[in-house]
Amino acid sequence: MTLNQIAEAYVKLVLSVGLHDDSYVDAYYGPTDWKNQKVKQALNDLLSHADFLLLQLNALSLPLEDERQRQKFLQLQLSSVHAYINQLAGTHLLFDAESLALYDAQSPPLTEKDFDLILLELDQLLPGDGDLNARLSEYHRDFEIPHDKLDAVFSAAINEARARTKKYIALPEEENFKVEYVSKQIWSAYNWYMGNSYSLIQVNTDFPMFINRAIDLASHEGYPGHHVFNLLIEKHLVNDKGWMEYCIYPLYSPMSFLAEGSANYGIEVAFPEVERMLFEKNTLFPLAGIAPDKAELYYRVQAVLQKLSYAGNMVAKRYLDGEVDRATAIHLLMKYALSDEKRSTQRISFIEKNRSYVINYNLGQDIVKAYVERRAGKNDEQHRWKIFADLLRHPRTASMMID
Repeated sequence: MTLNQIAEAYVKLVLSVGLHDDSYVDAYYGPTDWKNQKVKQALNDLLSHADFLLLQLNALSLPLEDERQRQKFLQLQLSSVHAYINQLAGTHLLFDAESLALYDAQSPPLTEKDFDLILLELDQLLPGDGDLNARLSEYHRDFEIPHDKLDAVFSAAINEARARTKKYIALPEEENFKVEYVSKQIWSAYNWYMGNSYSLIQVNTDFPMFINRAIDLASHEGYPGHHVFNLLIEKHLVNDKGWMEYCIYPLYSPMSFLAEGSANYGIEVAFPEVERMLFEKNTLFPLAGIAPDKAELYYRVQAVLQKLSYAGNMVAKRYLDGEVDRATAIHLLMKYALSDEKRSTQRISFIEKNRSYVINYNLGQDIVKAYVERRAGKNDEQHRWKIFADLLRHPRTASMMID
């Protein structure tokens, strides 16, 4: 089989797996007739087909570096599909083994002791005394975006993120998006990429939206995050090169490690710290009716909270590996991730559904950041944008970024 033939077979395999799990195919913009499968194939048959494709792919000897990178990425994607079919068949790995099999990465082995000093730092920073979780919830109330101002704030954030991205990345003239406000979801926001450079961005309003989340979500879901990632792949790899393996995005795969990691790192690419603070104080805080003079301390608090991001991985690992029960996991999130009980319960629901996917946000961000900044440095904004955009156009998995 040629590489293109293997790529087509891979796409059809992922579509077949999607018949067993309707959340597996996150986006598809390939030929309509490939998607017309109606009958589920047995999981054992899908496993055998994945094995066959891997053998065919591994046997290829490709002369060009570009082709070898394509081959390597597809090998890791196919291996992930194989692992996920096994998971659907009832084979559940421990957290670290699962994340390595599905996402080509493994979270660092952290414990409560790694976060206790961060909690102490936050305790000294926050006003008041007593329970840290309750104090943080009380403090955050001053930074909640009123529901009737949410659309204005989010629209301003996404328009600014779009303008900043377009300065450095050439986007198709027809690219666009629609924003919807939804409820009763286990996520805070989601980008549904529809193909033809168009996205539906949904924002969950189940919980209060705090002012820092406007730029975070605008950049992560939109510019230069998921929307830009998908449209660049569609344009450069699918339409221009005909690399059809990229016309499908299996959610539980190394593609998500890069997608989530680049979307999170893209926030600071689009909004360096000083520029972000100015834009928020001059534009978003007034739109939300929040006093701009509160911004300095607020973002010092957010910086400390960011250091706790891996606490979610620690809790997910202990819960999914059976070391703690659900109630204890919620308690640990409340203590170490400092989300309130309702948000912690929602987060456990996300972990139950998506399992080791949680590593893609923080570990993905750190590995993408290290990859880009090794090549571009920290102070050359234009070069950083170039390396970042090149990574989106030429996807790499975690191990490919570290090598």
